[in-house]
Amino acid sequence: MRLLRGASCLAAGLALVAAVGCTGSEVEGTPRTQTPSTSPPAGSETPAAAPSPSPAPADPVSLPALIQREHRGSDLRLGAVRLRTDAYTQYAVTYRANGLTISGILNVPRGEGPFPALVLAHGYIDPDVYTTGRGMPREQDLLARNGYVVLHTDYRNHAGSDDDPDNDVNLRLGYTEDVIAAVLALRSAARPDVDDERIGLLGRSMGGGVVYNTLVVAPGLVDAAVVFAPVSSRPQENIDRFQRPEDDPVVEEIEAAHGTPEENPEFWRQVSPVTYVDRVTEPLLIHHGTADDTCPLAWTRATVAAFEAAGKDVELRTYAGEGHTFGPRWPDSMDATMAFFARHLR
Repeated sequence: MRLLRGASCLAAGLALVAAVGCTGSEVEGTPRTQTPSTSPPAGSETPAAAPSPSPAPADPVSLPALIQREHRGSDLRLGAVRLRTDAYTQYAVTYRANGLTISGILNVPRGEGPFPALVLAHGYIDPDVYTTGRGMPREQDLLARNGYVVLHTDYRNHAGSDDDPDNDVNLRLGYTEDVIAAVLALRSAARPDVDDERIGLLGRSMGGGVVYNTLVVAPGLVDAAVVFAPVSSRPQENIDRFQRPEDDPVVEEIEAAHGTPEENPEFWRQVSPVTYVDRVTEPLLIHHGTADDTCPLAWTRATVAAFEAAGKDVELRTYAGEGHTFGPRWPDSMDATMAFFARHLR
């Protein structure tokens, strides 16, 4: 079940939808009377109610801040045709995300719609070399050939998108805003080829972390989500694995602005989606290879355990011998992905 059907604005304080039952399966390559008010008696005094203390404002760089924010996504514009195939047409697109213009690509299947839609969140590619639509080309093609409108967002600071100079120091939380806005822009565009009652998310690697964030920030926004080989749901683990060993100067900037996990544990708790997993309302499928030496499978097992402990609908499929990008078992993983979306989006 999803909230905000047909909406272009995601208001702060979304009502939570009751979570569906937990599957928690893991098999290698397979599923696992309000009373009326009365006046006080004459001569009596009603004591003034003590004012309620105002809640402390959320750190502006945090998931609580994103939860409280009014998210806007609109003005989806199709540009030049980039590719025509026997199954779909690919367009360059832009849309608005909380005041920024974000670029991307849109694959629209041939035939009579409306079609269910998927927003894709790609993994890390250096923005200096990234080009529009570069992430997940296999998935973009296969999903469109199987009847899905595919909106692949470039994110801010990538390709033709507007710049956000603080995004890296702010732990790239802006990417989460861009994905939320992509869904809202699809819906507000009211395109006859898009069924805005059926929208899902798919993310890979870093994009898996973006999907985690989106599910906790905006429960009810989509119908279901799939992630491949995701990063940790605790950002400090990602920094320690990917940035600190490379002496990335952004790490020093992050810790100067927000403190280390030891100095400011509350900040790091509030930027970790696993902290807020109780908010998630959508079913989630996770694919992970046992030989992934980029994003350890242990990270995903820990995230799945948190989902299960919260009673969420989560399924982990592991693939023996598969690395981070998937090879021989990629077709199997995509068959499972499309079967999952078929159950939840169709």
